[in-house]
Amino acid sequence: MSRYFIIYKPFQVLSQFTSEGGKRSLKDHFTVPADVYPVGRLDFDSEGLLLLTNNKQLNHQLLDPRYAHEREYWVQVEGIIDEPAKKNLESGVIISVDGKPYRTKPCKAMIFETPPAVPVRNPPIRYRKNVPDSWLKLLLTEGKNRQVRKMTAQVGFPTLRLIRYRIERLKLDGMMPGDMRELSHSVVYGSLFS
Repeated sequence: MSRYFIIYKPFQVLSQFTSEGGKRSLKDHFTVPADVYPVGRLDFDSEGLLLLTNNKQLNHQLLDPRYAHEREYWVQVEGIIDEPAKKNLESGVIISVDGKPYRTKPCKAMIFETPPAVPVRNPPIRYRKNVPDSWLKLLLTEGKNRQVRKMTAQVGFPTLRLIRYRIERLKLDGMMPGDMRELSHSVVYGSLFS
């Protein structure tokens, strides 16, 4: 039987159930059947929505670039991001992928007028009162390694904190780091493919 869980992956946790180099893994926070594994990944220093399942077909459908599923990231950046940087992000920027230049696909970017309501991070972002920060919402349909961080750095605003808030219509609403919810097949497929 297929099982589906969404989790809020905490900061500094590997997106796998085995530990490497003494780093915390999903096993330290979540208990799921042995055949359940994460679909895709979030970097060790990123946090947010991760889907866990034992449905191999769903894994293929979500990770195959042909399906171009929309993912929403909330990004805290160093500095006050401006309209030119936002437009650059939207039109695509050159980043390095596997040591080669790669132009990111066009995406949608929005600047938060006020910081979004997000859980306090543990450990917190290093606060520097003479260096302002701002928040950005990025909607991507691709997921290269460390793509969001490379994109914001490329336009001059290094990422301080990165949260994946949504995949299609699956959202983190009301969840805190370390939370897990089991979802039905119909809810998962309805949220991702309809």
